[in-house]
Amino acid sequence: MLSSCPDPGGDRVSRPPRRRTAPPGRPRRPLGALRALRAVPWRYDLPSSLVVFLVALPLCVGVAVASGVPAELGLMTGIVGGLVVGLLPGSSLQVSGPAAGLTVLVYEAVQRFGPGALGLLVLGTGLLQLAMGALRLGRWFRAMSASVVHGMLAGIGLTLLFGQLYALADRRAPATGPEKIAGLPVLLRDAVTGAATPSAVALGAGTLLVLVFWKHLPAKVVQNVPAPLAAVGLAAAVTAAADLPVARVRVSGLLDVVHLPDRAALGALAGSAGLGTVLGTVVAFTLIASAETLFSAAAVDRMHHGPRTDYDRELTAQGIGNTVCGLLGALPMTAVIVRSAANVQAGARTKASRTLHGVWLLLFTALLPGALGLVPLTALAAVLVHAGAKLVPVRRIVALCREHRGEALVLGVTATAIIATDLFEGVLIGIGLAVAKSAWQTSHLQIGVEELHPERVLRVRLSGNATFLRLPRLLDTLERLPADRPVELDWSGLRHLDHACTVALASWATQHRARSSAPLAVEPPLPAVV
Repeated sequence: MLSSCPDPGGDRVSRPPRRRTAPPGRPRRPLGALRALRAVPWRYDLPSSLVVFLVALPLCVGVAVASGVPAELGLMTGIVGGLVVGLLPGSSLQVSGPAAGLTVLVYEAVQRFGPGALGLLVLGTGLLQLAMGALRLGRWFRAMSASVVHGMLAGIGLTLLFGQLYALADRRAPATGPEKIAGLPVLLRDAVTGAATPSAVALGAGTLLVLVFWKHLPAKVVQNVPAPLAAVGLAAAVTAAADLPVARVRVSGLLDVVHLPDRAALGALAGSAGLGTVLGTVVAFTLIASAETLFSAAAVDRMHHGPRTDYDRELTAQGIGNTVCGLLGALPMTAVIVRSAANVQAGARTKASRTLHGVWLLLFTALLPGALGLVPLTALAAVLVHAGAKLVPVRRIVALCREHRGEALVLGVTATAIIATDLFEGVLIGIGLAVAKSAWQTSHLQIGVEELHPERVLRVRLSGNATFLRLPRLLDTLERLPADRPVELDWSGLRHLDHACTVALASWATQHRARSSAPLAVEPPLPAVV
């Protein structure tokens, strides 16, 4: 509709209608098409998938190299985590792939059984996870002590950090955790004096500085690039420009490194160690991968307001993913908190983001495999040193030392045991200590002795939980009672009385009556025969 007004000459001039503008401070409403576009999840999931891809790329390569296998196997696990696990139900936003938490255990398995047997170990892990998912055991991982979990992460992180410090200096790391710690002073001396490869040390230290300070840079455009990608990219550019004499990633074709399980691998696995050792490795893979996945799911659920994770379905999805990885001879997978957090923070809405990140990994591996050959190993070692340090929950340790010293002790013992022995034994030691601590705290027993006048009767009141853990203290108190005074034992306030304490109380009552002339009253009455 046109509005008109007379001009000075008397003719009517048509003018376009005025556009309605929003008042100052009020945003304009988007047009219908734009509003519909904003409602489409792909608007958020597509850029989120690119962010996750850029975060996952250096981590996949770094974990594979640190595990002693070709870099392409790490990318293969990331591809399966995206294209297979990403499509399955369970969790919508957490992302799966090779995890730094399993690096130490995978490296030990490769050294013990050989790289050809890795696929069978991962295949066994996947099948065991499928059985656990079918039995609906996923929810039981939520009952794990938080101190044991954080101690496990701290032990993994410290073991990874100590080992990759040697790789950062282009040195071979010792085999055990105590040997790695004992060799650190010599490694530091060689790095300072130049006895180690100076270019590798300088490049690794520079990569580590970029990782630490990247997020503090003022430019927002720079901060949108993931720190691991930026650090590895800069290290590769410096290495190529200066032609530095440092070791680089060895590149093979994706199909060249994928090997299906065969009789030779099975024979090598059976001949290299006993059945118990093989099963122990598979169980360790399964428990740690499952625990890391489900604890990661709990953390990711706290980051968003979307659908919650179905733990049993997520465990089944991980089992399918690890079964596929085992058939391809790739690394074991878990849900990775670093990539999952990046996915949520980038604004992902559905599982399309994590699936697309697998597509990008596949396209990169297929179209640009030569780019991996430019990456120096010392830069990947710096990425894993940084990742290992982030696994150590420093703030939680400080908080536990202030408020719950018993939990801090469990955390510290678990981490120390993992470093001193191995991951599986360390976790078992931590769980055992947590159970013992919980049993000790649960068996809280209050013992009160008061004198009643004028009869001068000594009344012993017991309340709480009387278990064998408190038996020494209970008997010490009863045996110190004088034989010439009347005693009244009142244990009606006990919530729990185990068999050991019942036997001990009955035996003490019999002995006290035999040596004392004063009366002994017991309420409730003890059984005559226990």
